[in-house]
Amino acid sequence: MSNNEIFEQLDWLFYQSQMQFGSLVKSRWMHTEENCPGCGKKLTLTKFKGKKALSLNTFIYRERGVLIGYLLCGGCAKQIFSKDTQHVGKLPLHDQIEKTLIESYLRKSGH
Repeated sequence: MSNNEIFEQLDWLFYQSQMQFGSLVKSRWMHTEENCPGCGKKLTLTKFKGKKALSLNTFIYRERGVLIGYLLCGGCAKQIFSKDTQHVGKLPLHDQIEKTLIESYLRKSGH
């Protein structure tokens, strides 16, 4: 997947979020660091339905009304999307991801 395809998908997710959440989502931003916001390791592909894939995800930073797009490494993606963890709800990994994304957004956007 190219950078253009990633940003096109983020645009689509942004418009979907605006339709669903209205004025709560005012803008979008992509976390473009090369390390996973969950564990800090290098971003890697994961397998999804037997094919190699990137894990493109979003998080709404409500305080600023920003939809933040991000990629996860294969290990973190597997942990979050595991059938064993889906019934648990929010994992500690989610907290780490959100903390990393907010810090990165604030640092890079000058807020």
